[in-house]
This record gives sequence, structure tokens and C-alpha cells, in this order.
Amino acid sequence: MTRRELAAAGITDPSLRESYRCCRTLNAQHGKTFFLATRLLAPDQRPGVHALYGFARRADDILDEFDPARTVGDRAADLDTLAGHFVSGDSGGDPVLAAVLHTADRYGIEAQLFDAFLASMRMDLTVTDYPDRAALDTYVYGSAEVIGLQLLPILGVTETISAAAPYAAALGKAFQLTNFLRDVDEDLARNRVYLPADELAAHGVDRDLLAWCSRRQRAEPQVRRALAEQHEITREIYEFARGGLERLAPRSRPCVATASTLYSEILARIEDADFEVFGRRARVGTARRARVGVAGLARAWWARHATSNSPLSPDISRPRERT
Repeated sequence: MTRRELAAAGITDPSLRESYRCCRTLNAQHGKTFFLATRLLAPDQRPGVHALYGFARRADDILDEFDPARTVGDRAADLDTLAGHFVSGDSGGDPVLAAVLHTADRYGIEAQLFDAFLASMRMDLTVTDYPDRAALDTYVYGSAEVIGLQLLPILGVTETISAAAPYAAALGKAFQLTNFLRDVDEDLARNRVYLPADELAAHGVDRDLLAWCSRRQRAEPQVRRALAEQHEITREIYEFARGGLERLAPRSRPCVATASTLYSEILARIEDADFEVFGRRARVGTARRARVGVAGLARAWWARHATSNSPLSPDISRPRERT
């Protein structure tokens, strides 16, 4: 993490600065699209966002790290340890935890949002299928919607957090559902299906057929129709989420708009491939990401410049003053 970002955020303790640097490195290595979007935030906002990403990544690594010797019980114990450290406020020497604990305290992020996230991570230890939309929504709330809600105090809002919350949650949900569509093949390899079984069944699709398509690396017509329906549901959630952009602080809008554009274009790539999600992974090309990123950077610079010169900055969510 650059000294400029840390200085802008008022982070001076050497150990804490190193913790935030660790989170930034994790984000840069594993969340390339997300990391690109964070570059459009003001320097003082970036450390907190990197800390939240680092915490999510830490939990994800516990779930998916390849080690056949580790049992479900071992992984559950690790998640419990992570949760215990968070509740106690003791990082246990983990730099990622130190950064996220500092961020949660500084911005007043509700503890229940982290509890919900860890609850969904525990579901991944044993739940491999979701019978209906309600069951999937329960998982998605903790795995994705709460991420949007955690970010709100850092991004800042023009009205109240509660007014912006439904849109932030919806955008997190849309990102997650996009991942589920893109990664059907990869998730099957991990014995997971993140699509509502009853909605698939309406098209004559079940886990066995998805596995057959995965082995053949080719989607059958009924699978394409089922995925097209999921695609449309996700697209509608993006449309709703975009309605909340104006509720964010002006300096944060270019970042969120850019992330929304890039992620929703993954949906477009899936559709362009006629929902062939087996044997390939839909992605937005480097050139396109660069163009969207540069345009977003220009808007971000202008928004920060305009805000800094305005006597009435419409951002009512700022870090709490330390006493």
C-alpha cells in the first residue's frame, strides 16, 4: 500500500500500516477487477476497502485451500477461530484481522454483517445444492449482500445508510450471481451447484445433467434455456442496483459504476457465447477493462476535485473521530 494512501487515511502505527499493506497485496493478487475499481476511490478510502477484501479472502482460503488431509471439521474449527478473534477484538497476530478490526471500528461497521458473512462461509462446508431461490438467497445475503453493506460507510452516502442499503446489497448480490453463472463448471468440480434446483428443474435440468455437460464440455439446449433464465434474473438485479448510484457520495460513484459495468459485461459475454459455460470462462478483455478503467479514472478525478472545492460536500459518512 502506498504511503500516500496510508497517510490520507490517517494510519500512522507501523504495525497497522503493514497489516493494511498485506490486505492490499491480497486484493491485487486475487481480485483483479475489484482491485482495478478500488483505484478509482480517493486514497483515504482504499485501505478500508482492501481490509474488507482481505478478511473475505482469508475466510475463502480456509474453505478452498487444497489440502486433502484437512477435514470439514478442521475447516470449521478454523472459521470458528477466525470468528472468535473478530468477536474478541484480538487479531491473534494475523495482519489481515488487525486491519479489518481497525476498519470496522473506525467506520462503525455493524458486527452482525461479519457474523452473517461467516455463517454463509460455514454453509459452504456442508451445503452443496440449493433447492429453491429462498435457500440460495439466504446464502447470498451472507456471502455477497453484506459485502456491499460493509462498504457503504467507507464509500459514503448522500442521505442515510439505510436509504442506500437496499441498492448496495443488490449490487453485491448481482456480482455474486454473475459469478455463479460464469463458474458453473468450476463449481461442479468442487461438488457445488449455486443455482436454484427447482428453477433448473422447470427446464428439465438437474445436477446429473450439469455434470454430464461438464464432462462433455458442452451445454445441452435445456441447460442453455435454464441459464438464460438465471441471466435475466441477474440482469434485473443490476438494473435495480444502479438506481442507488446517486445515493452514494459523488467521489465514490465512478468506482461503483465502473465495477458494475465490468461485472455486468461478464453477463454479456456469457450471453454472447450462447450460455456455453463449460470448458471456458467468460471474461472481459484487458483492452476493454482498460478503456472502462481510464474513463472511470477521469470521472473519479473530476468528482474528487469538484467535491474538494465545494463548501457542501454531500458525504455524510466519514470515519468516526478518534478520542
